[in-house]
Amino acid sequence: MKGTKRLAVLAMFTAIALTIFVAEAQIPPIVPIPGVKLGLANIVTLYALYALGFPSALAILLVRCTLGALFAGNASALLFSLLGGLAALLAMALLRKAKGLSIFGVSIAGAAAHNIGQVCAAMLTLGSSAPLYYLPFLLLVSLFTGAFSGLITACLFRAMAHTPYGAKGENHHG
Repeated sequence: MKGTKRLAVLAMFTAIALTIFVAEAQIPPIVPIPGVKLGLANIVTLYALYALGFPSALAILLVRCTLGALFAGNASALLFSLLGGLAALLAMALLRKAKGLSIFGVSIAGAAAHNIGQVCAAMLTLGSSAPLYYLPFLLLVSLFTGAFSGLITACLFRAMAHTPYGAKGENHHG
């Protein structure tokens, strides 16, 4: 996919990810604990990683994080969003070709890496290692949020199997 078509597809995926991000911010937290949310926009990143490749997924992530922070009117959120998102994408990109690891495992690893990235952002912001004490709880939660995102992404691939934007013949269903 080249040129204008590629740009249109990336814009569409970015718009979907941004819409999900903004919508999720409006939903009251399922668990009223700071830092815990489903991270539904990561579904688009994971799907793009498998269907379009790393460079496209990275572009979508960077634009979504930047616009999300601008729309939210919270510039400090950009650091948290970028560090979490980049850590998640890198972990998922490294693990997606691992033998025996399904899209569920890749998604869970991405959720865990996202939490690690956000704890690093908190440590940078606070100038303290205190947020590390919160990490074990966040990693436990990432098992559930990552599995949920993996399930939704696997369902998307099944639904999109006969479209040009389905997977590139990779075994991602588990």
